[in-house]
Amino acid sequence: MRHPLTLTLVLFAACSAQAQENPTFHADVAPIIYNHCTECHRMGEIGPMPFTTYEEVSDYAGMIEWVTASGYMPPWTPDHAYASLRGERFLTSEEKATLATWAASGAPEGDPSENPGLPSYPEGSQVGEPDLVLNMPEAFVHAGNMTDQYQVFVIPLDLDAPQEIRAIEVRPGNAAIAHHALIAYTDNPVSIAQAMALDAADPAPGYESFGDYGVNVEDFLFGGWVPGSPPIEFPPTIGKVVQPGGVLLMQMHYGPTPIEEVDQTEINIFFAETPVEREVELYMVTPVDLNEPFYIAPNTVETFHAEIQTPLDISLIGITPHCHLLGQSWEVFAEAAGDTIPLISIPEWDFNWQGLFTYPSLVHVPADYTIHAICTYDNTTANPFNPSDPPIPVSWGEFTEDEMFLLFLQFVPYLEGDEEISLSAPDAAFRYTYAQGQLFPVSPNPARLGQPLDIGWMTPQAERLTLSVFDAQGRKVKDIFTGRQTAGGLEVRREVHVADWGAGEFSLVLTGDRGTRGHRRVIVLP
Repeated sequence: MRHPLTLTLVLFAACSAQAQENPTFHADVAPIIYNHCTECHRMGEIGPMPFTTYEEVSDYAGMIEWVTASGYMPPWTPDHAYASLRGERFLTSEEKATLATWAASGAPEGDPSENPGLPSYPEGSQVGEPDLVLNMPEAFVHAGNMTDQYQVFVIPLDLDAPQEIRAIEVRPGNAAIAHHALIAYTDNPVSIAQAMALDAADPAPGYESFGDYGVNVEDFLFGGWVPGSPPIEFPPTIGKVVQPGGVLLMQMHYGPTPIEEVDQTEINIFFAETPVEREVELYMVTPVDLNEPFYIAPNTVETFHAEIQTPLDISLIGITPHCHLLGQSWEVFAEAAGDTIPLISIPEWDFNWQGLFTYPSLVHVPADYTIHAICTYDNTTANPFNPSDPPIPVSWGEFTEDEMFLLFLQFVPYLEGDEEISLSAPDAAFRYTYAQGQLFPVSPNPARLGQPLDIGWMTPQAERLTLSVFDAQGRKVKDIFTGRQTAGGLEVRREVHVADWGAGEFSLVLTGDRGTRGHRRVIVLP
């Protein structure tokens, strides 16, 4: 006779298998969408359409299956199995299969009583009510000349007394061109005077500076933002301290655009609620830490390995690898006497999805451990993002077409019990943005003259859209599409032929009534 418990388990397994084979929105899909997508895909956030109801999600069932199966969404480049980081966004193979099966079966709704309900989200700032809101002194106009622009803006703090800081939040004003932002702090009168002089000499707001801030600063990475990064927030008794008369230097990297764009980014500052006992320190790993010259010969794949030794016990808060278009992968770990502490692995580097990563809790790296930073670069024609065809010699430089080897480590001196200090409490408030707007990845890329392309895009609002092709000099080649699209419209143009473009590097630019909607870089081979 079969035992009742055994029978129960068999029935449960059968029901579970049936649910996986016949998923419905409310019971199976809504938990996935609400946990991984709705944070951005809701009214007032960066997602191009809301995903809050069955009707909203089911309209895009096929698109959701497409972008999740390819790994394009949700955006996350680090290997989550290597080291845990705050704000991780990834789907399991089972979750992807559920979305695919649901879409293939016609996106059935199911029983509304099984819906888990929407999470609660904060409005406006993702940290809370800021104590100080700082703006760029005036809006910056980025010329539509298909060039990168690094512009530094001098932003006074206007404080009457020393102030301890627990959080810094950058809110970009124009995601169509904002590639990333780095914020430095200085209260050195000489550096401030030099920065003000550079600002006065540049006819545009701020001043142009590539790679650094053009002056000496006390804190190179006071704060920052890249698409997909959460705000920098420190736990109690840990933070930064600024002085009266201090200023922030915000370097905005604006990406290439064929049309004129305007940006006015703001910074939210949050004062510490408990006294800061340990100030956050920064170490920057550079080619100085390499045992060989930083040089990437054409038609080669090169790997560079930097090693630094920790002189004292430290507690890591965050880690930020950085390179450019030739970058392929990063791996960073600490090691001593057979003990290995994995810090971050990015197996497929994506220049458009760089991150300022922090850990769920402080990571203890003991004294005399060696931190290894390993980055691989591909300077061959097999790299579709290689800016040079044929490849040319590449070394250190501030332009996108040059290369960098940088690793930022934020830390404090270690105290017993640091491993128990959590940095994860505000994770539900993180907002994730994507640099490419509403234009999906082009396939295949690179393409050859005889190959057709598949191009897809979407729009959150009803408007007239134009999809144009520009060459490397910013000259329009042609318009692929011009027409009015309904709100939330998904458009896929298959077999777009490139024979009349010629071979070379091109930019696809989607524009609408309200400005640029997305950019995509396409390589066409002979």
